Amino acid sequence: MAVHPITTLPRDAAVLRTPAKRVRNFDASLRSLVADMIDSMNAAHGVGIAAPQIGIGLRVIVVGMPGERPFVMVNPEVVKRSGERELIEGCLSVPGYRGRVTRSTRVLAKAQDISGREIRVRAEDDLLAQCLEHEIDHVNGRVYIDHVQSIDELWTLDEMIEDDQEDVDDEEEIDDDE
Repeated sequence: MAVHPITTLPRDAAVLRTPAKRVRNFDASLRSLVADMIDSMNAAHGVGIAAPQIGIGLRVIVVGMPGERPFVMVNPEVVKRSGERELIEGCLSVPGYRGRVTRSTRVLAKAQDISGREIRVRAEDDLLAQCLEHEIDHVNGRVYIDHVQSIDELWTLDEMIEDDQEDVDDEEEIDDDE
């Protein structure tokens, strides 16, 4: 098991922007890849990671919700989605930025587990629903910034911290007036 460097834009656009290949062999090399993905996701403090994010063009994602054991989805695809919600999203492959995106409220994804058995994962109005769409986008050659409506909807982390501090300062002024 090893921690791999995270592929980033624009440097690694070739792997991040290319749809990944289907996994056909459910063998020791797949188990080793999944172990490396989990290690890499944990080292980067992510809640999900796709194989292209460590430079491997295969349709494999790992999802690790806070407080839960990570699970793997091989050859994942979203089969049903409904509803819309606006979220602020970031990505290990686009470090230092966050953007406003529209994601589905309800998501149903199907995939195979590490042994090749079909699985389905349902999520509604939570981080898991967002993560499923985000990571499945990665194996389809897309990143979250493809969902940003305009460049005005993309912020650096420094800008977000400044905005938060301005909000706190404004609240303090209101408290002082009372």
